Amino acid sequence: MEVKTMAEYAAAGETPEVLFWIGCAGSFDQKAQNVTRTFVKILNHLNIKFAVLGTEESCTGDPAKRAGNEFVYQMLALQNIEVMNGYGVKTIVTTCPHCFNIIKNEYPSLGGNYKVIHHSTFLQNLINEGKFKLSDSTQFKGKKITYHDSCYLGRANNIYEAPRAVLETLDADLVEMNSCRSKGLCCGAGGAQVFKEEEHGSKRINVKRTEEALETKADYIATACPYCNIMMSDGVKANDKQDDVKVIDIVELFASGHGLA
Repeated sequence: MEVKTMAEYAAAGETPEVLFWIGCAGSFDQKAQNVTRTFVKILNHLNIKFAVLGTEESCTGDPAKRAGNEFVYQMLALQNIEVMNGYGVKTIVTTCPHCFNIIKNEYPSLGGNYKVIHHSTFLQNLINEGKFKLSDSTQFKGKKITYHDSCYLGRANNIYEAPRAVLETLDADLVEMNSCRSKGLCCGAGGAQVFKEEEHGSKRINVKRTEEALETKADYIATACPYCNIMMSDGVKANDKQDDVKVIDIVELFASGHGLA
């Protein structure tokens, strides 16, 4: 698997088309690491010239900002902006809606102005360009997939169709939950909630959301966010359905259906 860093491109006097922002989850969480590797396979398959920052990439500062620590957020953000501006980064693609949202919408006020694309939109663009057509694989034939809308992708940035367009290239039935699109229900991790103790309530929010997904009788719960993936996976386990239902990122489903897994 070939992955070059921005530093390596700069040393050769070259500039890649896009910077692939990995993010903390994509770097350190085991399930999210597989999403990272799968997306890299797609980029390499299409000979897209991309790079990563490697050890020069720090947390975007999103969890700190959502938790109310503006100082830590700005310290991390300014460090990242200095590095990216130093390399002349123009376009960023990321598999994390949290990274996507904060770099796209909040970095500009600190001097970080980039074209930021979530991997669902990136894949949708490739489909629209004819790079990928309807899959002829029968792997998902007769299977049901339900897609969980990420808050930072959906309500925060109005991206609802791209993930569904990616899933529609598979030979599967796409079924919607009762709460979907602009009325989607949070997985319970957003706003730095994943890093704090739960508040008192009658039911964990990720369990409630997962139960909605299970009601669709889907074989797969598709996500487009590493935090959603963690929370929904925990919800499936809480319902003792891990042998019947698989929680998986859209890029993994896409790659599997198109022979790139």
